[in-house]
Amino acid sequence: MYIPEHFSESNTDALHGLIRAYPLATLVSISEEGFNANHIPLHLDVANGAHGTLSGHIARSNPLWKDIAANNQVLVIFHGPHAYVTPSWYASKAQTGMVVPTWNYVAVHAHGRVKVIEDKEWLRAHLSLLTADQETKFKQPWQLEDAPADFIDKLMRAVVGIEMEIAHMAGKLKASQNQSVENQLGVVFGLRESNMHEQCRMAAMMERINHL
Repeated sequence: MYIPEHFSESNTDALHGLIRAYPLATLVSISEEGFNANHIPLHLDVANGAHGTLSGHIARSNPLWKDIAANNQVLVIFHGPHAYVTPSWYASKAQTGMVVPTWNYVAVHAHGRVKVIEDKEWLRAHLSLLTADQETKFKQPWQLEDAPADFIDKLMRAVVGIEMEIAHMAGKLKASQNQSVENQLGVVFGLRESNMHEQCRMAAMMERINHL
């Protein structure tokens, strides 16, 4: 991933925070047919490994787990908020006209080697953690024990676990850091004025990154 210095994020805690906030990842692997991409929610364990460990599960019918067994090095991409930026939001448009459209976005790349896990107890513990990550926001969190045991056991037989200790990470936070404060404020105002969820998330990210 090409990362100009002013868009680079290397702080481990910050990258972990983004992974937790946007856990649906694109896992890119190599198969006999070439590159293969799958979209998988992943749980992050920061206590395991120097950069943390990611765990997930995939359908047993998905050939990904066999590709991993043959060539287990993968790229995992986490996508944060993103939004189109029109030049009309820049204060400098009226001054010089020397502005062009762009796209602000946040992404984290994690690299490592994946192993396939078929241990039933590991898989149950993983599913409980992955579910808890999302269910804590609800008043009555759902948990595995809420469903019939034989039903859960049947579904578990249809999936395999995957685990990757992160070897290294890279973060790109493209949030108008290369623009003047006036232009940054114009973009934030324009994004919020749209009143759309994704644009408002990008506006909040810009405020945090640029200390607006």
